[in-house]
Amino acid sequence: MYFLNNSNKMFFSFILFFSTLISISSNSWFGCWIGLEINLLSFIPLISSPSNLLASEAALKYFLTQSIASINFLFMILLKMTLLKNFNTDNFISITINSSLLMKMGSAPFHFWFPNIVEGLSWLNNFILMTWQKITPMILLSYYFNKNFLYLMIIFNIMIGAIGGLNQTSLRKLMAFSSINNLGWMIYSIMISENLWIFYFSMYSFLISIMCFFFFNLNMFFINQLFINNITPLIKLNLLINFLSLGGLPPFLGFLPKWIMINFLMMNEFYLLTFLFIMSSLIIIFFYIRIIYSCFMFNYFKMKWLKINLNNNFLWLMNFFSLISTLGMILSTFLFF
Repeated sequence: MYFLNNSNKMFFSFILFFSTLISISSNSWFGCWIGLEINLLSFIPLISSPSNLLASEAALKYFLTQSIASINFLFMILLKMTLLKNFNTDNFISITINSSLLMKMGSAPFHFWFPNIVEGLSWLNNFILMTWQKITPMILLSYYFNKNFLYLMIIFNIMIGAIGGLNQTSLRKLMAFSSINNLGWMIYSIMISENLWIFYFSMYSFLISIMCFFFFNLNMFFINQLFINNITPLIKLNLLINFLSLGGLPPFLGFLPKWIMINFLMMNEFYLLTFLFIMSSLIIIFFYIRIIYSCFMFNYFKMKWLKINLNNNFLWLMNFFSLISTLGMILSTFLFF
């Protein structure tokens, strides 16, 4: 509703949407770069807020890191088009262009800015940053990638995403490290085929939207709020289902895209990569279960004045989303086989 009531936010969100379309439909690297720049300049007014210092700081950090990545990207494409036209420097150029695109999407080992910025944003802006802002760099990455370099980046992503989330108390940072881990899966899916990436990305966006919607409505930013606030067991159960689905546990919807990719990895005999993917998923499920277990089992003092008044529409939506997450695997068998 905030977007609908604020004409500036509405305007910049439209530009954000169209800048992605400019980038992915451009037929030159220069056009792609222009799309990326418009995207950056439309996202900053969305996240900066004069009344919130953390949001303003996050906007500045985001601008600086994205500018560095954009400069690298532009420099390399100009270098390729002019000076290095007659030299065989494909390896160097592809690694540098890939690095700048990975930095734009917050991929490890260029992830240093991502958790810090996520910490200063609202849940709605976090949702945009974790989903929509990854589309353009991903598509551009699929045009020109260095396979061996990306395999290394995938391993970095899945390991840092899994280990980085272990000692977090902030739900936003937890979602950020989960996003870094999922980025490893997404990079591998786009190396296989664009259709598989679209499928994985849409599933991931759906699950992340549920979590952001959930935490936004409950106004939660830290793990201890899940214990202190008076949350009904039904909401805790919904949270459990959607967390496990996001982690990729078999009966739930989130497992389906991961299952398809593990099948592909096994068919192509990438046994080490399969092992790393599965182990990182186990670590992520571990820290999700740890939150939920604490939420269910710990008997904290209930603050009487911390009443959460939830309307019925929110509860109906949560139940509906959880139903989709639970029945996801059953529904998918009708779709795919």
